[in-house]
Amino acid sequence: MERKEPFQYTYSAKTQEEIKAIRKKYTAPEQNEDKMETLRRLDGAVTQKATTVSLIFGILGALILGTGMSLILTDVGQALGTAFAAALGMGLGIVGILLVCLAYPVYNRILTKERKKIAPEIIRLTDELIR
Repeated sequence: MERKEPFQYTYSAKTQEEIKAIRKKYTAPEQNEDKMETLRRLDGAVTQKATTVSLIFGILGALILGTGMSLILTDVGQALGTAFAAALGMGLGIVGILLVCLAYPVYNRILTKERKKIAPEIIRLTDELIR
């Protein structure tokens, strides 16, 4: 008599969700995106662009400021000549401070510009969702 092994299946919701998430990465995006999802995506894109550009300004400014301080306060500046290093360090420091100070106004300007550009689509979607 031939003995057959029984079929066993273990269901794991966590594993299934992981499989679906991986599969979603490799399939074409769904065409029928929810209007609320579209609204969130558009609003997030505006904020993300402004944040990215202002962070670049701030980080670049901080690095330039640090380079200027390094020229003034360390032995690297003495190797270049004290007066030259001090002048160069102060110049770089001022440029760095200006870039850091400009980060927030740049953020506001980009945010306002992008909101004006996307406003008609946001208004249309919100009108559809409110009704």
